[in-house]
Amino acid sequence: MITIQVNGTSRQIDIEPDTPLLWVLRDVIGLTGTKFGCGIAQCGACTVHINGAAMRSCSVPIGALDGAKIVTIEGLSPDNSHPVQRAWIEESVPQCGYCQSGQIMAVAAFLKTFAKPTDADIDANVTNICRCGTYPALRRAIHRAANAVKA
Repeated sequence: MITIQVNGTSRQIDIEPDTPLLWVLRDVIGLTGTKFGCGIAQCGACTVHINGAAMRSCSVPIGALDGAKIVTIEGLSPDNSHPVQRAWIEESVPQCGYCQSGQIMAVAAFLKTFAKPTDADIDANVTNICRCGTYPALRRAIHRAANAVKA
C-alpha cells in the first residue's frame, strides 16, 4: 500500500509499484486534467508538482512516492484564480489546449525560482512542447503571470 497526498487529500493506493503516477492519477483516482503525451518524459503534457517540484508524471513510478505531496492542475486553484491560469486566459494561450495543464504546472513551479524571468530563462527552463505552436502567447502569459505574482 502506497500513501500519497493528492491536492490535499490523502490517498492509499494498492497498485504495482512500477505503475507510472500519470496512470494512478487518471485511471485510479480519476483526475484526468493531467494528460498523456509521449510516455517518455519528453513533451511535458503530464507535468504535475511532486513535493513542490514540477515533474513529468509519466516517468515517475508510484512506488517511489510513498508519503509524497502531489498537486495536479485540478489542485492548483479551486477556481482558476492562480496567476498562471489567469494569464493563460488573458493571453488566450490555448489552441487545442491538450498540453496546457502541463504547461501551466511547469510555469507555476518555474516562477517560484524565476520571479522575474527573461526570455532566455523561459527558453532554458520551460521545455514543455506545444504542437499548436502557441509559444509567443505562452511567453506573454509567463511574463504576465510573473508580474501578477509580484503585485
